[in-house]
Amino acid sequence: MRVLETEQKALEINLDDQIYGAFAEIGAGQEVARHFFQVGAAAGTIAKTMSAYDKTVSDEIYGAEAKGSGRYVCESRLYKMLDHEYALMENRLRTQRPDQTFFAFADTVAAINFQKTIKGDGWLGLRFQLKAHTAPNDLVLHVRLLDNDNRLQQQAVGILGVNMIYACHRFHREPETLIQSLMDNLHGRIAIDMIRLEGPDFRDLDNRLVSLWMVKNGLSNVAIFGPDKRNLHAGEFLYKKSILIARGSYRPPTLVQQDMIKNAYEQFRSEPDVNPEQSFFMAEISLDNLRASGDQYERDFIDRADLLCALQETVIISNCVQHKKLIAYFDDYKVQRIGLTMGVRKLQNIIRETCEHNPDNLLGAFGELFPRKVRFYIYPAREQDSNELITARNLQAPENIHFLYDYLLENKNIVDIQHFNPNILGIYHKEVLKMIQEGIPGWEEKVPDEVARLVKEKRLFGYNVVIRY
Repeated sequence: MRVLETEQKALEINLDDQIYGAFAEIGAGQEVARHFFQVGAAAGTIAKTMSAYDKTVSDEIYGAEAKGSGRYVCESRLYKMLDHEYALMENRLRTQRPDQTFFAFADTVAAINFQKTIKGDGWLGLRFQLKAHTAPNDLVLHVRLLDNDNRLQQQAVGILGVNMIYACHRFHREPETLIQSLMDNLHGRIAIDMIRLEGPDFRDLDNRLVSLWMVKNGLSNVAIFGPDKRNLHAGEFLYKKSILIARGSYRPPTLVQQDMIKNAYEQFRSEPDVNPEQSFFMAEISLDNLRASGDQYERDFIDRADLLCALQETVIISNCVQHKKLIAYFDDYKVQRIGLTMGVRKLQNIIRETCEHNPDNLLGAFGELFPRKVRFYIYPAREQDSNELITARNLQAPENIHFLYDYLLENKNIVDIQHFNPNILGIYHKEVLKMIQEGIPGWEEKVPDEVARLVKEKRLFGYNVVIRY
């Protein structure tokens, strides 16, 4: 598909006499509205533009944020702006313009500052109708601005805003194309790490797929959704919290994973430098792991997501093959402490791969993987031949890094999970999946009750109801 220039998109919208709306932009100039003014014919599109730049003025118009938060570049501010501006459009102009579709575009942005201490990010939203006299839809997103110059970041915000308005009115029947087109003329300049697309025209769209499309199409390396299937942003609900992450296939979640998560989280919350009231757990699925399941991985992803949501887990979908990329992402959002929990075999693979990929810089590679604020919580396994219990403490590290590994153990960058159920260590998720798909009885005893119920009810993972004995 040919990518239109930003000016072409703005002009096409201006020449569509059905589309009419308002722009409210805070923090990076009126860059979005400027494109529509510059290409001409703006009178057919723009009802008003404004920038309530002063915080007192902004509060007078949109209401104050929570006391003590001090944050204006945030999700709640954006929704207040959309609510206010769209309501004004309907109240003031519906009688005079009964057959037009209205929109309200809003953004609140912090561009990079002179000292380069603020990297640049923002919240952008579009409330829009596709037919007059119908309830509106919302496209809301969070963007990270990657240019190292204030002017260039402002320019990127302008292009992104035009892309949003154009995509919603031209690609609403192809939601993945809509998501992809947000990056038109912006690749390498921004990362979009949260998108929420909701409303009557998108009621059949599963926003968890939106998260997957974001990562799959390179808008971001990380996307997050909650147990209610709603997409989330780390900067909002994890701000200054401590987090524990468990990476896995969850195909399906087993009793072993449940036991690992429960005990690792209890141990994490009891750490002296973790406030248990400000701690959070998330389950992570990597894109690499999904693709390994075959061509139908989107369906497979929804199956896994359904089970994790039913277990009330918040889910990360990421393109972070290396753990250090995931750690770096959350570090940008002032997360206090990060814990990663995994099986001892996974730890063994990580250490081996780190050594293989960084033979000339082992100190630097392990320093990136195990920064001071990160701790790995390791769940044991049993050797199938000898029945020996393998833990982080007795894991055989490669000879050339045994001193590094010993240091990580002594420094408590790597710790064993203290409590676990030794009676379930023989459960392996690949064997459980095979039993589900081939109709072999007994798999229900190896997974949580809610997982067994949903696998049968929704026929997840190719569940075969014909029992083979």
